[in-house]
Amino acid sequence: MIHKKNRKKLPLLATFLVSQFIPWFLSAIALFLSLWVILPAPTMLLYPLAVGAPEISPWLVGINTIALLLNLLRRHQGKVYIILSICNLFALILGLLPLIQFPAANAAIATQMQAVLGENYLAAVPQADRAQLRPQPFILADAFRGIPIRDVRIDRAIGFANPDGVSLQLNLYRPVEIGKYPAIITLYGGAWQRGNADSNEEFSRYMAAQGYCVVAIAYRHAPKYRFPAQIEDVQAALSYIKTHAADWELDLDRIALMGRSAGAHLAMLTAYDSSVLPVRAVVNYYGPNDLIRGYNDPPFPDAINVRAVLRAFLGGTPDELNELYRRASPINYIKPNLPPSLLVYAGRDHIVQAKFGRSLYERLRATGDRAILLEIPWAEHAFDAVFNGPSNQLALYYTERFLAHTLKSSDYKPVK
Repeated sequence: MIHKKNRKKLPLLATFLVSQFIPWFLSAIALFLSLWVILPAPTMLLYPLAVGAPEISPWLVGINTIALLLNLLRRHQGKVYIILSICNLFALILGLLPLIQFPAANAAIATQMQAVLGENYLAAVPQADRAQLRPQPFILADAFRGIPIRDVRIDRAIGFANPDGVSLQLNLYRPVEIGKYPAIITLYGGAWQRGNADSNEEFSRYMAAQGYCVVAIAYRHAPKYRFPAQIEDVQAALSYIKTHAADWELDLDRIALMGRSAGAHLAMLTAYDSSVLPVRAVVNYYGPNDLIRGYNDPPFPDAINVRAVLRAFLGGTPDELNELYRRASPINYIKPNLPPSLLVYAGRDHIVQAKFGRSLYERLRATGDRAILLEIPWAEHAFDAVFNGPSNQLALYYTERFLAHTLKSSDYKPVK
């Protein structure tokens, strides 16, 4: 049995341990996570940290502030707490970096949107649709509670093709109200090797609630199925959508193609080369566009092994399959009178480097095509996996405005 005198000491001991442990624990966690705001991930195992840290920066600021205050209150207890306070201050600054850079990035994008689309580019969008747009590029409360999404109709796993015995399916997201809606056809990323129509569902549901018919389509994956199998699947999906447009309340005259990473690559190829359906706009989230250059100039560190991914997708190296690499590169299909493009790239991307997005933008502008480059300086590849993070809030704010202008404006004249 524990002696009565010792029993009285246990709460005091527990209080002492907790009071000492909590500042240490908070300081260590906050510093570790905050470091990934600036550190690139050397392996795929650590990649989620590099992607996620900038996107939880409001949380990091809060945690670091609490840890700093706790340690400052104990600074009289020794040098250890002074050192911890310095570490907390450093981590706090790291956590603030995305938020500090946000105003300048937002201002640059806003200026570009007006320069390319016109100063009042939303003027011809119906008032009811404008009222649904996000009111600000960043809403701090949404970073903590999540971005509100209204109810929508969802039809899942609709089979549209069966090439080589592979069942390809799509998901359909629509507003609750019956009507006729502009369409956003989305293609997921995953290095052409993984993913399905359920990917990025928060975005699909959000945009459906904004008054769009969102069609998320699947395609066959490498390395078993190599290019151009994926493009064939996209065209098959577009043909199927065309056949069922009336049943799905989809307006065939108002269609945008959108993709992320590998999906953005397929969306660009389809829109810039040849599409079964007329395309009014292209939204490209961090898509590879020059595969030869991408192979010869991989990122560092290269957590995903870009060259291995491209070999799996195309079946060899650029030296072995130069023509195929050229055919698979959207940048080689740039010509006048393409649909307007919104190019969304992450400034710290270590899979598809931001400089490739800049090159694509410059090529589009050189041919007189309308293009907007939305570059997020602090973000990593796949930043929108954290749907309520600062990067995705910024991208979403301008994506929905770009789509409202191109798909909902009454005076918009599509490229022919």
